[in-house]
Amino acid sequence: MELLLPFQPNSTPLTPIHFLERAAIAYADTPSLLLHNNQSPPYTWEQTHRRCIQAASSISSLGIKPGHVVSVLSPNIPAMYELQFAVPMAGAIVNNLNTRLDHRALAVLLSHSESKLVFVDHLLLPVLLQALALFPLSTPCPQIIVINDNNDDLYHQMTLSHFPYNNNNNNNNNNNGSMVQGEYSQLVEGGDPRYEWVRPKSEWDPLALNYTSGTSSNPKGVVMSHRGYYGLALDTVMCWSVPKNPVYLWTLPMFHANGWSLTWGMAAVGATNVCLRKFDAPTVYKAIDEHQVSHMCGAPVVLNMLANLPSAEPLKKPVNILTAGAPPPASVLFRTEALGFVVSHGYGLTETGGLTVQSEWKSKWDSLPPKNRAELKARQGVGSLGMTEMDVLDPITGQPVKRDGLTLGEVVLRGSSLMLGYFKDQEGTSKSMTRSGWFRTGDVGVIHQDGYLEIKDRLKDIIISGGENISSVEVESVLYTHPAVNEAAVVARPDDFWGESPCAFLSLKIPNNNIDCNNNNNNSNSNSNNTTGVSEKEIMEYCRERMAHYMVPKTVVFEAELPKTSTGKIQKFLLREMAKAMGPVKVKVTSYGNKFVKM
Repeated sequence: MELLLPFQPNSTPLTPIHFLERAAIAYADTPSLLLHNNQSPPYTWEQTHRRCIQAASSISSLGIKPGHVVSVLSPNIPAMYELQFAVPMAGAIVNNLNTRLDHRALAVLLSHSESKLVFVDHLLLPVLLQALALFPLSTPCPQIIVINDNNDDLYHQMTLSHFPYNNNNNNNNNNNGSMVQGEYSQLVEGGDPRYEWVRPKSEWDPLALNYTSGTSSNPKGVVMSHRGYYGLALDTVMCWSVPKNPVYLWTLPMFHANGWSLTWGMAAVGATNVCLRKFDAPTVYKAIDEHQVSHMCGAPVVLNMLANLPSAEPLKKPVNILTAGAPPPASVLFRTEALGFVVSHGYGLTETGGLTVQSEWKSKWDSLPPKNRAELKARQGVGSLGMTEMDVLDPITGQPVKRDGLTLGEVVLRGSSLMLGYFKDQEGTSKSMTRSGWFRTGDVGVIHQDGYLEIKDRLKDIIISGGENISSVEVESVLYTHPAVNEAAVVARPDDFWGESPCAFLSLKIPNNNIDCNNNNNNSNSNSNNTTGVSEKEIMEYCRERMAHYMVPKTVVFEAELPKTSTGKIQKFLLREMAKAMGPVKVKVTSYGNKFVKM
């Protein structure tokens, strides 16, 4: 047996690009890609394969070599989808950039990644040029290809004199005088359909560079391999029970971990990809009806948006929606499913490439009351088929916590889809990839008796008040049940007496002066919010009746909208700064004999 070693026929590097080659044959005439509200007919999988080959050929002709980073700054349009294949087919590493970043942040990421070529949507070209204007004199600027799907003449009107980086960097890069190389459509049409795409020499070769878009204020460059995304894409469609030829609506940004690997996963099942340049709740409902959508993904904020549309009517047929990000409140899940969405819940990070834990539903739960079903579905669940191990460890002893649903610990993972590491950050990689063989997520969770994981918070979001650990997620879950609350986020505020105390930031629903919060028509309060009739005191009393008193927010702040990342995660680091800027909660002490009581 020791002579049976790996040979070339049985050790071909795994890559999700293979899914496109297969789709071009197995689903040749099946619709593959279209843009909602666009009159152009959809592409077929055979056409998509050919277009990606031609695009890869042209990318290579621009001097892009294997291992180079190619960035994409674009919303969810067909070109964005094609580039998830075309860039790796040229041997390069695809780097999708967050379209909501300002020019300063883009400049940092483009410089850090050493991007050689940027594909940019025509509407985002001005911000890209602003970003490149910030490049140091010694840093070469990348080439630019403009995606001009609407035939906008904006960039045609920009002569070289409009490029603010041209004169400064002309001596550093021979191409800087003509950085805009042309349009994406020209690049595709001019490519060679017989081009032999560059296959990875090893399945460990980098496929994607993704910058984190979580609640941290310091993004990191996560490098993912062909092997990792090959397994994860198959893992995701299998665990989500995606059938052949679904109709998938792109409400999840493709720049977020390559659409949780589903840019490639949808090719594996021959899906029709319905792209949305931008969307709101009415647009989503219209697209669902028009294209007979069967599947979609989104952060809990998307569920909240769909559930809270006043004109929303039950769907004509069920739509499967996979959600992840911040733990979705059970109340949001309940309202979404009442409209006909079949919600699946998962957990993952940029560092895992997508979802590696999913809440597998058990048939015995079908008979439970709706509220209980929603609470069970809100749990993150069990490790996916491709995630070898998952556990929750005591942060001090490093041992697994009790499976009682109460004992907190740090969530740790092992599996094939984990990142190769952080780009140019060996120290950060070493801290997250421990010697004991675990990837430390930085998330706090519990394991229930049935083995299901439930995320309670980020380590940095746990509030320690008077020695008690308070999960902000638990407090938020109660706040979301209040009929006036649209969004809720709880962070720590300095407290002179307790050290820290919970501070709740809330955005409210459409004004309604007849909201019955406690079933007692208690609407009168001198401290009421001007637009809703809901006051800080009322929110505190609502919480006091539904949770341990030490968990009740000592501060409530009403905002029109809470700050979020482009993927819908509430930016708690900004809220923590706001809470800190308020100063500590002051102590009012009244003495009764020898006793002192905090008021």
